[in-house]
Amino acid sequence: MEKNRFYSLPELPYSYNDLEPHISKEQLKIHHQKHHQAYVTGANAILEKLDKARKDGTDLDMKSTLRALSFNIGGHLLHSLFWPNLAPTGKGGGKLRGALRDTIEKEFGSIERFKKEFAQAAVSVEGSGWAVLSFCKKTNRPIIMQIEKHNTNVYPMFKILMVLDVWEHAYYIDYKNERAKFVDAFWNIVNWDGVNRRLEELLK
Repeated sequence: MEKNRFYSLPELPYSYNDLEPHISKEQLKIHHQKHHQAYVTGANAILEKLDKARKDGTDLDMKSTLRALSFNIGGHLLHSLFWPNLAPTGKGGGKLRGALRDTIEKEFGSIERFKKEFAQAAVSVEGSGWAVLSFCKKTNRPIIMQIEKHNTNVYPMFKILMVLDVWEHAYYIDYKNERAKFVDAFWNIVNWDGVNRRLEELLK
């Protein structure tokens, strides 16, 4: 397998126990090594399937193949954003600063209002999915996305600033079926500095 033509599981920017007590070592390790890895493996298998079909000249069910590819690539890319979107306990959370604070306050009226809308989006995702803070360069507005699965209801071409995984695999060991408690815990370990850097790059 040519490495640069396929996906690989990224390393975490912290240790597995660095997010405790908000996310346990066991929860984080399984999420990263099992669930994220599954999307990487799934996407690569489909890419290999496409390569083989093109080489052999065989036909594929393109509708189902591309649907599965979209799902697995979406899962991989969103998880790859999720990990650096978190910071070790004691280093994450806190107050928003810089361009991010100014942009959020201008759009939502207050940080509290933004957190409320984002949390509501996260808690109310139908089935499994994500709450996402994105940015539209055409309107210069931060906009919340509520993504179902990994690839439904995505706003095309919007830059993603922040993601929160609310699939059950992200929290079931620590929080059982209480998604809202997991969302509350997220605010303690969100990497605001990283979110702010992404926004500042966009605004240059």
